[in-house]
Amino acid sequence: MNETSRPNPKQLLADVFGFDAYRDGQEEIVDAVLAGKNALAIMPTGGGKSLCFQLPALCLEGVTVVISPLIALMRDQVRALREVGVEAGSLTSGNSEEESEEVFQALEEGRLKLLYIAPERLANPGTLRMLRKVNTRLIAVDEAHCVSQWGHDFRPDYLRIGDLRRDLDVPLAAFTATADAETRDEIVRRLFDGQPPEIFLRGFDRPNLHLAFLPKNSPRQQILRFAAARKGQSGIVYCSSRNKTETLAQALRAEGHLAISYHAGMDREDRKLAETRFQREDGLIVCATIAFGMGIDKPDIRWVAHADLPKSVESYYQEIGRAGRDGAPADTLTLYGSDDIRLQRARIDEGLAPPERKEADHARLNALLGLAEARRCRRRVLLRYFGDDVDHCDNCDLCANPPELFDGTTAVRKALSAILRTGEYFGAGHLIDILLGKTTEKVISRGHDRLPTFGVGKEYDQRQWQAIFRQMMGYDLIRPDMERHGALRMTPAARPILKGEETIELRKDTIVKATAAGSRRRASVKALVSEEDEPLLSALKAKRRALADALNAPAYVVFPDSTLIAMVAERPKNLDEFANLAGVGAVKLKRYGKDFLEVLNGSFETVHPQRQKLAGKPAGALFDRLQEVQLALQRGPEGHDKLLSCTNSTLAKIAELKPDTVSAMERIQGMGPLKAARFGEAFLAVLHEE
Repeated sequence: MNETSRPNPKQLLADVFGFDAYRDGQEEIVDAVLAGKNALAIMPTGGGKSLCFQLPALCLEGVTVVISPLIALMRDQVRALREVGVEAGSLTSGNSEEESEEVFQALEEGRLKLLYIAPERLANPGTLRMLRKVNTRLIAVDEAHCVSQWGHDFRPDYLRIGDLRRDLDVPLAAFTATADAETRDEIVRRLFDGQPPEIFLRGFDRPNLHLAFLPKNSPRQQILRFAAARKGQSGIVYCSSRNKTETLAQALRAEGHLAISYHAGMDREDRKLAETRFQREDGLIVCATIAFGMGIDKPDIRWVAHADLPKSVESYYQEIGRAGRDGAPADTLTLYGSDDIRLQRARIDEGLAPPERKEADHARLNALLGLAEARRCRRRVLLRYFGDDVDHCDNCDLCANPPELFDGTTAVRKALSAILRTGEYFGAGHLIDILLGKTTEKVISRGHDRLPTFGVGKEYDQRQWQAIFRQMMGYDLIRPDMERHGALRMTPAARPILKGEETIELRKDTIVKATAAGSRRRASVKALVSEEDEPLLSALKAKRRALADALNAPAYVVFPDSTLIAMVAERPKNLDEFANLAGVGAVKLKRYGKDFLEVLNGSFETVHPQRQKLAGKPAGALFDRLQEVQLALQRGPEGHDKLLSCTNSTLAKIAELKPDTVSAMERIQGMGPLKAARFGEAFLAVLHEE
């Protein structure tokens, strides 16, 4: 297939996927892939990465093989592609024998355009033979950060992809939403032999996500308040332990929420059921460990909360990225405390990684703590970590309520002095007792009541000192030493402050007593539609649910929330107007247009199939005018001639082909000399008006 005979990707974008324009950055990636270039695209979650390899796959001859990390993710993408009329299939360990046979049959017949496989399948020598046989023309790699030792989801079998690219000698396009400079360098080295591909860095900003962090203060109640403000919306609560997922889910159910737990210790079938329920049920909350989520492609998750601090900025960004994939407003909340920091430091120090890797992991954790204790716009701190920036935010907690700052140098010096004078052998609890002048048995027995720092910190209470120590960890002034059972040790960054050579600012809001902060956002939670439109949106969701159940598929496979919201906003009255909604392609228009128009308008005016094919296109309006002219002239200008008429199929061809002469019109199937003589000039007049 040469370039001139290829299908037009923009036309396929509209006809197949139902979008009249690319999202930012998609077009140049599609063009580069179609030009046969190797490409690495870093795009924000929800930015339309999948379309950047699905569109080229439809334009190219042969098969595009998509290497993806999770079975659930592959199944969902295959199901969604089939719903818009694209031949796609997956070969996974979760396939039934019949499903695999169906995929192999489609490959042999040359029907399949996209084949999804897991990286682990590349270990089988037969995979390469099969991919050669089926005329593989492009390799697409989803979640490409999994190739990196520095990424947060390292998968060793991803390392075989570079060999596959060389063996097949075809272009490779890799996609990820999360990759700092170090991870990007490793992806290039492992997938592209160090030969730089075309790199597309399309920004990391998710402006629809509200970003918020809170110090832990009765964390269960903080999560319950946050969920209560979003009752009835789908959400995820990430927890650091299996037990916490279960107890939090139980607490949410006690408050009237629909909530379940998910963790790696559950039976495989129970995990699969939890994933299926979350995909298909509206308003379900999943309390989960990080084992949950990478394979979830649910576009209408309205909020993500972290009950505990994630391990890095990359993990945080990936996990909050599961909210608001449809572009509608979504909220995030991350709770953090000193115990979280100690736990993450311990995991790094007790790991088996080499010293330089541990140092890098500490630096990544420091970046996350800097984000948690940010003093100004949180979004800017997050984006700058990835080498990105934003002019304005207006959608994070610090922009909505700028924190009050104060010179914390004196308090920090007191804390550092207590650490130094006790030989860096004690944790925060004992150090705070010294600063507060508490005569505990431990303080007295070690003679710490005679230290110059004993009782010098009484201007703060115990909880406030805990917040100061936490901010000091956030600045990486102090770290717990696992060889000394978590005792705090100073880092080189603390020395200039202790010596009076540098000053330091602290946030006052995380030191003053926290109130029911989780409820502050309640009033600003954005509704998807106005209150009076809620009943209509509910009715559309009920129709979607029924159609999805009949398919045994997630609801968004029929239409995502964003398309339902567009239906409510625009209230289409017919197929033409319905076809112009974002996300409505030709196949979905045919399958679902009638059902949803009946919900919107209470009835549906049946149209001829030929006219239905033209819905939403300029040729549709031409068809209607041609039909009017034909009715007026079917017995001639005077109404006395022999009855003549054109079929709907013929009128559709005229509307699409737009012949410019009567003789050209005569050659269209179904016309001929007699009909051309009667209708030709009048039809041409309609076409010329257009």
